[in-house]
Amino acid sequence: MDGLAATLVILDYAAVAVFGASGALAAARRKHDIVTFGFFAAITGVGGGTLRDLLIGAPVFWVGRPGYILVCLAAAAAVWSFGWGRRREVSLLWLDAVGMAAYSVVGALKALSLGVPPFSSVVMGVLTATFGGVLRDVLADEPSVLLRRELYVTAALAGAIGFVLLRWMDVPVMAAGLAGFAAAFGLRAAAIVFNWSLPGFPGRGPPEDERA
Repeated sequence: MDGLAATLVILDYAAVAVFGASGALAAARRKHDIVTFGFFAAITGVGGGTLRDLLIGAPVFWVGRPGYILVCLAAAAAVWSFGWGRRREVSLLWLDAVGMAAYSVVGALKALSLGVPPFSSVVMGVLTATFGGVLRDVLADEPSVLLRRELYVTAALAGAIGFVLLRWMDVPVMAAGLAGFAAAFGLRAAAIVFNWSLPGFPGRGPPEDERA
């Protein structure tokens, strides 16, 4: 395995662990049992990559490599053991930003490597980076990342677009990947620090008699 491949594998496992921990934290807020911790962690950790592989017709990445699920379960056990105090949750917010940025690139790279067109590869990068979080929020009955105005999906989109565009320009994979990661993480970090969000729809709502 060359250096680039090894780096991508490490990023892949690290992102799964981070997302798995975020799923376990969602279970902790609801005071669920240890089995539910593991279920939330696994769904969140591998959800985005599973959807990507199904859509592009690739073997689902964790089926032949159970280490991914084991990493999720280890993250769930760590959250169960050490709790979810405010400091850990803030730290995880930043780790989640790192995982999201890495997955926006890894997802797009896998799609490109299998001959998926550039536009669709961008979509695969965004789905890989965000779909696990969507599943987590649905299961935990929390507002979905898709319904929040904070810059999260937008950051993943920036990372995937940046990476795919640079690869289209024949920039080496490592350089393109670092640039895509920096774009996604930088935008997400700015959103966390400065509370950036997208503007809401400026139009008027429906008349009073049409509202639910």
